[in-house]
Amino acid sequence: MYKVFVNDKALFLTNEVQKETNFKIFLLESIDIKKLIIKLFQNKIENAFLYHPDEKLIMKTLKAKIPVVKAGGGLVYNEEGNVLFIYRNGKWDLPKGGTEKNETMEETAMREVEEETGVSGLSVVKKLQKTYHVFKRNGRYKLKQTYWYEMKSTFKGIPKGQEDEGIEKVEWIHPNDIPKLLENSYENIKLLFKK
Repeated sequence: MYKVFVNDKALFLTNEVQKETNFKIFLLESIDIKKLIIKLFQNKIENAFLYHPDEKLIMKTLKAKIPVVKAGGGLVYNEEGNVLFIYRNGKWDLPKGGTEKNETMEETAMREVEEETGVSGLSVVKKLQKTYHVFKRNGRYKLKQTYWYEMKSTFKGIPKGQEDEGIEKVEWIHPNDIPKLLENSYENIKLLFKK
């Protein structure tokens, strides 16, 4: 099963239909995805299941219905074990951004972390899960598929937010303070911290 977020509402892509659900169930094959997304943005639907019988084809079927933007991002730890967060658009987030030509996802993630935060001395520890969310740009809905990497950094300076990306703050957050901070974050970011 996949979770795709539209704001803080979840679209569950599944090949199983469960009994007794307070969710609306739609057939992925025949749904007008734009109309469904608009209803989620307008709070007319809380959450929805998109059903497709073949689990291997679920994401491919969704991607055929909506343009996909690929991004790379980092869950970055410093040598003290603190995590790098950015503050943008009134919420706490992790640094991420779109891929450039001839770049691997890993290279994208490292470049974006450095560009958005000024933090260097990065190395990838391991690949994390992908997250999915829908956003609107130039009047069109798009699906952002973000490839996440756990990273460590030897950076000793003061991180600085990329102003032209609207990043107001960049901070190293102690692990004990992360649950409180996640109360004002995005659902797809929260997924990365679930054990």
